[in-house]
Amino acid sequence: MSTITATAAVPQQAARASAREWIAVLAGMIGAFMAILNIQITNASLLDIEGGIGTGVDNGAWISTSYLIGEIVVIPLTAFFSNVFSFRRYILANSILFPLFSIACSFAHDLGTMIVLRGLQGFAGGVLIPMAFTMILTKLPKVQQPTGLAIFALSVTVAPAIGPTIGGYLTENYGWQTIFFINALPSAVMAIALASTLEKGPLRLNLLKQGDWAGIVTMAIGLSALQTVLEEGNKDDWFSSPFILKLSAIAFVSLSAFIWIELTVQNPLVKLRLFKQRNFSVGVIVNVLVGFALFGSVYILPQYLGQVQKYNAEQIGNVLAWTGLPQLILIPLVPIMMRRFDVRYIGFLGIAIFAISCFMNVTLSADTAGDQFWIPNIVRAIGQAMVITPITAITTGGIAPADAAAASGLTNMLRNLGGAVGTATLGTVLTKREQFHSNIIGQSVTLARDEVRDRLTQTTNYFLSHGVSDHALAVEKATVALGSIIKRQALIMGFSDTFAVIGILLAAAAIATLFARKPQPGGGAGAH
Repeated sequence: MSTITATAAVPQQAARASAREWIAVLAGMIGAFMAILNIQITNASLLDIEGGIGTGVDNGAWISTSYLIGEIVVIPLTAFFSNVFSFRRYILANSILFPLFSIACSFAHDLGTMIVLRGLQGFAGGVLIPMAFTMILTKLPKVQQPTGLAIFALSVTVAPAIGPTIGGYLTENYGWQTIFFINALPSAVMAIALASTLEKGPLRLNLLKQGDWAGIVTMAIGLSALQTVLEEGNKDDWFSSPFILKLSAIAFVSLSAFIWIELTVQNPLVKLRLFKQRNFSVGVIVNVLVGFALFGSVYILPQYLGQVQKYNAEQIGNVLAWTGLPQLILIPLVPIMMRRFDVRYIGFLGIAIFAISCFMNVTLSADTAGDQFWIPNIVRAIGQAMVITPITAITTGGIAPADAAAASGLTNMLRNLGGAVGTATLGTVLTKREQFHSNIIGQSVTLARDEVRDRLTQTTNYFLSHGVSDHALAVEKATVALGSIIKRQALIMGFSDTFAVIGILLAAAAIATLFARKPQPGGGAGAH
């Protein structure tokens, strides 16, 4: 079912890809970049969007969630539908639908409409990610695949980093609606380039009858329910909520049925047998953990800057830019390193550096703001630049060209799912650890201590000397101010703990990388 059609393939023995094939690959990279960019582009602007469509903070998360659900669900379907409708038709249709749904989001006036349109945008954008990946593995000979994978890595790591930067700048200067228009021009360029370079393929509608529809339905239901549980669980206090319990049961039953179906049907939607290959299994595990860290860090840092330091959308974007811009310089150098050194060690080093950058943020204080994140963000950029390309080469090193689309779908879906799990997990860690630290600090800050009484007296006198005439009111304000200081400090310590969690998981990912077999030089699908 997931065999790549001849329109998407290129003889692997070719020494070099032609200019036409490179144009097609680069056009596909534009689509992957824009699709991944739009996962995070609303993060720094959520408050403005929520105000614009008249919804609260609790519901505003669905603006991002609905997009991610659409992406995660459609990615595994891409191989099947690209065979049914032809690779060229399918990618062209979605490269046109993606900007149209994006522009439509700017005209949404209520939460329901925004959720539907963002979901459809994610459903179209999710197609562009694995298809770009597939073109690297099928249109480029294996000696050039590291270069293609490096370009793909720019999409995976740079797009999430600069998404909030672009979104924040546009929101602050031109209004939140403008962030949904930036997809129009790149998508037009992509569609024209793909239409000019991709070979036409036949419609194979007869494959619809052979489709693994039971697998498609159970996967769609299971992943949608799981993603909703992950996004809403923390807000609803997880399993104390009947809604979360019901969705969890639906997710468990549906995904269990999906796995059973995929292991028993003749033409499975997802080729789980690929996990029999050691490097593919190791690579996917590392990809999930890296996805956790990539999306989790892009979620946590804006939250810290907004909640603790009260940064606006543009200021948050400016801080995050330093995790994206250096990678534009560094990632193109990775293929050169891959020709000289074992890709496992390059991946290990990159993940280890990424982990170090997270551990640099575990000692946050009230004085830690944008300037203090400059060095950790540069270190993080160096690490991220050395991660995706070698890990992808490990994952796809033993994959036959015929399985490229299936491997692409699994890898990209699970990395995005890892990001969704990361965001949800870190949100819960932050909440629980803030409560923990607040309790610990609260036990020490009591009126039995002289320094606490002195602080309250000083603060009371401050309010009395600044317009508060009632002594009792001044005492009340001083008590509230002290409580706010405790809450802020507990929140800062909670954020420190989330960076520690990311760092620990990255350390595990780095070690896991060493369990892979050494891929043959050139990497990529078809490298044996």
